[in-house]
Amino acid sequence: MSIPIPDKNRRQSVSASDPPDHIPIPANTRGIPVSSFAPHSPPTGTSPRTSSFSFSTSPSTSYLRNASGVFQGIARQLTAFLPPDYPTEEDHEKRQGKTKVLLLENVNLDAAEYLKSQGYEVDHVTRAYTEEELIAKLPNYRAVGIRSKTKITAKVIDANPQLLVIGCFCIGTNQVDLEHAAKRGIAVFNSPFSNSRSVAELVISEIIALSRQVIDRTHEMRAGIWNKLSKNCWEIRGKTLGIVGYGHIGSQLSVLAEAFGMSVIYYDVVPIMPLGSARQVDTLDDLLSRADFVTLHVPEIPDTIGMMGAEQFAQMKTGAFFINNARGKVVDLSALCDALESSHLAGAAVDVFPKEPGANGPGFNETLGDFIPRLRKIPNLILTPHIGGSTEEAQRAIGTEVSNALTRYLNYGTTLGAVNFPEVDLRAITAADERHIRVCHVHKNEPGVLKGINNILADHNIEKQFSDSKGDIAYLMADISGVGQEEVEGLYSAIKNTRSNILTRLL
Repeated sequence: MSIPIPDKNRRQSVSASDPPDHIPIPANTRGIPVSSFAPHSPPTGTSPRTSSFSFSTSPSTSYLRNASGVFQGIARQLTAFLPPDYPTEEDHEKRQGKTKVLLLENVNLDAAEYLKSQGYEVDHVTRAYTEEELIAKLPNYRAVGIRSKTKITAKVIDANPQLLVIGCFCIGTNQVDLEHAAKRGIAVFNSPFSNSRSVAELVISEIIALSRQVIDRTHEMRAGIWNKLSKNCWEIRGKTLGIVGYGHIGSQLSVLAEAFGMSVIYYDVVPIMPLGSARQVDTLDDLLSRADFVTLHVPEIPDTIGMMGAEQFAQMKTGAFFINNARGKVVDLSALCDALESSHLAGAAVDVFPKEPGANGPGFNETLGDFIPRLRKIPNLILTPHIGGSTEEAQRAIGTEVSNALTRYLNYGTTLGAVNFPEVDLRAITAADERHIRVCHVHKNEPGVLKGINNILADHNIEKQFSDSKGDIAYLMADISGVGQEEVEGLYSAIKNTRSNILTRLL
């Protein structure tokens, strides 16, 4: 079969105006065109959608397909069966430019470079955006990457119908309205593993620093005071560490702690096989009453918010130490101040707070809570600015993990690792798969949807198909072959107009 080669004289894209204080990273011109439809909402404001559907140019490269000849072959195939009146890459670039990704909060530059290498145009901003800034500036982008300070609210999501995917370059996802994002067909990815070691090492360092009063001695030396003492300074060997939340971080921490000679007990809401000699206890109360050091490693969910208050601190041993490197809202910091000021607890380390400054600099003060001035005066209290995962190694790993997830979703529709979507994947379409289309259909989890979609696809050969659901949201991926150039738009329109449609893309 003779496949027409795309016009090499098409103009290259012209990017939209750059946002302030960003590092522009131009797109890689090696990207190939892939049809991507995402029209579940009408055009609004400055949204790049200017027709009933959106054609985006995203590359289709990954470890599964990494030869330039393969890229060119797929590009020719995809271009061959586009309808005559279908928006061309040139038309799209006039409207929107290359597919754009916005990375906020100084996401590791390795992530930006990877996305650029995959053909995306990347804007890298070193700070967080406010809700108002997101509403004003995000319509230029199909994907956004954030860390912990930027809040993706329902209002932001509703103002950006063109947005396809959100990447949280951290463990936590409570800064995103996950349910609302799913209802709008926006997948959310995070990095649940990459900073585990960094956080675990920070906890070990805090355990040692607290037990030896290192921070207080350091402050005294800087003030010119020599204060050598051993009273209330302890080895950690033989002490009991109580870990609340035995996940990726908690389990790594238990191994490190045992290497220092500590005994480890842990509490979790589900039975988990221990590593090493750690032992699971039945209740949080049991752990609090036995541990010399208590450290939290839990997510921020309704069941954990305020889980450590005056009652829980009272159950801890006199002279024990408390550490929170999890989430700020899980601890009543006023109650912690009371326990420290009364000398019931001998020390504490706090890396996370209910409210945190939006940028580096002055700002850790009473505007964040009336307990902040109290915390700053208490001895043997380690205060750090949410640095648990702030190591070069962790940030590089997070950048790699999340940028790969974003690329797999944009290019192939894969949702493995998504926190608010069903996890669905299909093997890649190869250069040998001529006239194939991948259907990616996010829909309401209702009876009869698959029957309706399969009826639409019935005139074609369904090569492979996978569907799964999560709560009220379901996701279907299907690869169909034998698609004629005159059929593409009709297929898209038929699927998009089904009653349960949330988002339809054809790749």
